[in-house]
Amino acid sequence: MQEILKKHADKLRFLIVGGTNTVLDFGILFSLTIFLNVPKEFANFISTFVAFLFSFFANKKYTFKSTSQNLKKQFLLFAAVTLFGLWVIQTIIIAILRTLLTNNQTSFATFTFRMRINIAIFTSQVMHCPAISSIQIHHL
Repeated sequence: MQEILKKHADKLRFLIVGGTNTVLDFGILFSLTIFLNVPKEFANFISTFVAFLFSFFANKKYTFKSTSQNLKKQFLLFAAVTLFGLWVIQTIIIAILRTLLTNNQTSFATFTFRMRINIAIFTSQVMHCPAISSIQIHHL
């Protein structure tokens, strides 16, 4: 068992950080909207911003154990990749799947919520793809 854990330690750390990041994002989002009645759009901005910062620093320190001092370059690359995924890839996936999967009984908010969870899971799996390993933070 320890051999398996040691072999997949990097994937396990990535899963822990990604899971924690997702819980943090949704926890803040729901807390702001449900308990404090903050408008959903503003609450989403706050929750994703906090999760974005957490993700960068947790992945840098814990997942990839980067000791590089070039924080500015790492952050800019991380931001570019993350924002491209959020604004371009996620938007395209949601638009396509919304067209294919929604019906009159499914609200867009419900659909978007479900898609956000699925995209978070998909993104965490893609990050272990060898084709993009060269852009991971620890290689900078």
